[in-house]
Amino acid sequence: MQTGNRQVIVCGDRVLIKPDTQEGRTKVGLYLPQTVVEKEPVASGRIVETGPGVMLPNFGSEAGEPWQQRRDSPVRFLPVQAEIGDYALFLKKESVEVRIFDESFLVVPQGALLLVVRDAIP
Repeated sequence: MQTGNRQVIVCGDRVLIKPDTQEGRTKVGLYLPQTVVEKEPVASGRIVETGPGVMLPNFGSEAGEPWQQRRDSPVRFLPVQAEIGDYALFLKKESVEVRIFDESFLVVPQGALLLVVRDAIP
């Protein structure tokens, strides 16, 4: 995510989510207090940025011991399943709220994602 000359880079197996606005009103029309809305265990939102994933060990060494890393080999990652633009349901207690560019976002680890809804490509 980039704004002007600043870029936000998400690290590891985390995703940056723009949360849905929490509706404090039921379908019947009753207004719920903020404490009730905050107690919901699951939240949802749109994924705006993803990290590269989990770094994998490099076992491609020809010389030396297998646990020694080679300095000239590229870094490899096990990518995150979620993609930018996906709609996600996640465990709210695992998320961390951050303010970036005067907007509120949530940083969520991949393990806290319950499901991801992606538009099908025809």
